Amino acid sequence: MIEGSLPHLEFWCELQCPDCGTALDDVRALRERYGDALSVSLRHFPLEKHKHAYAAAEAAEEAFAQGQGWPFVEAVLGRVAELERRGPELLIEVAAELGMDTDEVELALIDGRHMLAVDADQAEGNAIGVTGTPTYVVAGQRLDGGKSQAGLLEKITALLEG
Repeated sequence: MIEGSLPHLEFWCELQCPDCGTALDDVRALRERYGDALSVSLRHFPLEKHKHAYAAAEAAEEAFAQGQGWPFVEAVLGRVAELERRGPELLIEVAAELGMDTDEVELALIDGRHMLAVDADQAEGNAIGVTGTPTYVVAGQRLDGGKSQAGLLEKITALLEG
């Protein structure tokens, strides 16, 4: 465990991106290493090429509102191929498996209550140069993991401890 304060880590993610599932392993490893000293936030960057990514981001925001954000994100990223096939039906199923209020999840997907949060993340991502997922921002540095995750965990650790 590192003493003192650590820089905040932003995990720019798209819930229909297979590489983000791999990146989640790095986030888990960082959480194991640093525990509560590390603050990690999920930032949404749904890509147009994935037709269910935006709905998944909205559902994730509802999951965070219901206190199940990270478990929801982990579950959906573990079923990316299924999300491609089943879309919102899978999102509701995952919510049910986590004991969430599925009526609220369904309603959130219809009424768009989380659209502003998702749109704001996407706009900020564009402004700072995010072009794909996964991307990390830590200590003012952007690390793009879309082409390769190789060595990113070590780079993030060095920035956190730098």
